[in-house]
Amino acid sequence: MSAIEVAVVEDDPGLRELLHEELESAGYHVHSFVSVEDFLAANKQQIQLVISDIRLPGLSGMELLQTLQQREQRPAFILVTAFGTVSQAVDALKQGADDFLTKPLDLEHLLVSVERVLDYHQLQREVAQYRTAQQPASGPAGLIGASAIMQQLYQAIAQVAGAEGAVLIQGESGTGKELVARALHEQSKRDQQAFLAVNCAGIPAELMESEFFGHAAGAFTGAQRARPGLLKEADGGTLLLDEIGEMPLALQAKLLRVLQEGTMRPVGSDQEVAVDVRIVAATHQDLEARVREGSFREDLFYRLETFRLDVPPLRAREQDILLLAQHFLAQLRASQDKAVLGFATEAKVLLQQYDFPGNVRELQNAIERAYTFCDGEWIMSEHFPRRMRERSLSQQVTPEQGEIWPTLQEVQDRYVQQVLTETEGNKQRAAKILGVTRRTLYRWLTTDN
Repeated sequence: MSAIEVAVVEDDPGLRELLHEELESAGYHVHSFVSVEDFLAANKQQIQLVISDIRLPGLSGMELLQTLQQREQRPAFILVTAFGTVSQAVDALKQGADDFLTKPLDLEHLLVSVERVLDYHQLQREVAQYRTAQQPASGPAGLIGASAIMQQLYQAIAQVAGAEGAVLIQGESGTGKELVARALHEQSKRDQQAFLAVNCAGIPAELMESEFFGHAAGAFTGAQRARPGLLKEADGGTLLLDEIGEMPLALQAKLLRVLQEGTMRPVGSDQEVAVDVRIVAATHQDLEARVREGSFREDLFYRLETFRLDVPPLRAREQDILLLAQHFLAQLRASQDKAVLGFATEAKVLLQQYDFPGNVRELQNAIERAYTFCDGEWIMSEHFPRRMRERSLSQQVTPEQGEIWPTLQEVQDRYVQQVLTETEGNKQRAAKILGVTRRTLYRWLTTDN
């Protein structure tokens, strides 16, 4: 990534040169101009920050501010003057300036102001991008994702929703299989009827038949009244059988009959009951392997696999990680009164490097934890669980097969370069992330290792 472009508009040659050198040393790409007219003639559309004196030959800094306000993508703006007053500062801020500094300049204060206003504008851009992307990135039933693999899933859901056959949803734990099932239901002609979800792994085997098929009064001890069962309760709608691989073989045979005949027999009853229910089965297990080992019926597997949807793991949709993180953060901000603006660069790097074995559910939990422990405006890497930080670091330093382990110096150099890339060459921000002084960072970069 290229360095952030900054323009300095100052007619005092000494101050102009000082600002140019200080900002360049902080990692910015600086363009210097004597007047507003020179700046406008250069037509530097890529400028992200303008630092301008108010009193200049020709047009003033305030007039430059008003001109730049007309641009669709206006740069951040800091005004500088030797004749600062409270009323001037208030007027400048009202007209859109991001900060107002007086001479003689405190250079450390200036650099802090530069970093702050650039961070604020970056946040504004991210919010605008998120709002723009939110609609097309939001799939049915609350599914979030703009990646190509998620767009393919949305298309497959729309196609399968119009059919009536059973559906098998496969994916790792935490990928959102129930949301996919809800999306199928909401896009089907059954959307006005019941959607029921049950986890087969959460029902004791001895109670499972009664739970699904219901029972007649007196069918067993304690069955004082007849019960319709989940299949009948979902009549006309959709029943999600999560973790279908945990269903006993005997019950699998009865479920197959429901799929083939559309009828079932409650426990203790000699009467068949008609049911019209769409079965959606979900699992994180390899059902084909279960079939080979004899723990899952082959005929039921093929019946379910007529329509199969595979939900991708989060590591296969890296493009969606920050989008999902922003989504979960927005939900937390809406429910809790806390002034957390967003994610610091180091936090974004961590989120994108971590492989999320627990998928979207793990990401959501991690964002909630980070939000809870964040006591400032920006979520930092330290607010995430230790396992994420340690695992992310181990992934960075583990050599590929056949390679030798890197030295500590090589790991440091690699990490420093990575942080500089993420901060777009801004050495002041990079030093802050690395936890060292800017002087130390310069020494690292200039030392011949």
